[in-house]
Amino acid sequence: MTKRISHLGIAVKDLSASEALFKKLLGDENVHHETVEDQGVSIASFKIGESVIELTSPTSADSPIAKFIEKRGEGIHHLALEVDDVAGELARLKAEGIQLIDESPKLGAHEMLIAFLHPKSTNGVLVELCQKK
Repeated sequence: MTKRISHLGIAVKDLSASEALFKKLLGDENVHHETVEDQGVSIASFKIGESVIELTSPTSADSPIAKFIEKRGEGIHHLALEVDDVAGELARLKAEGIQLIDESPKLGAHEMLIAFLHPKSTNGVLVELCQKK
């Protein structure tokens, strides 16, 4: 079961320039920086109330974010929903006919367990499930 919206992921080409823009929009408090080698991304996260806006930039030309930007341009990449049990939700959703990208959770940013659902099954929206470790 979904607890809350964890974050909104925004794909960006230039993390520094995008961070400067979002600092103007949101203020520069609560900015978290992290690189997730397994995902091929560097992020700058802005905490807004209970949720986060996560600017996500590729660290290599063959990362999924780089491919997304090449195909679709910068913009909203994914909606992340925090759940109590990612593995349990994956099993439940698979049984409901939802196509999964990840069959099991893996470690993501903010030391959370994450897994993605295929946009073909979610009205064109890449959905990430995440769980605090």
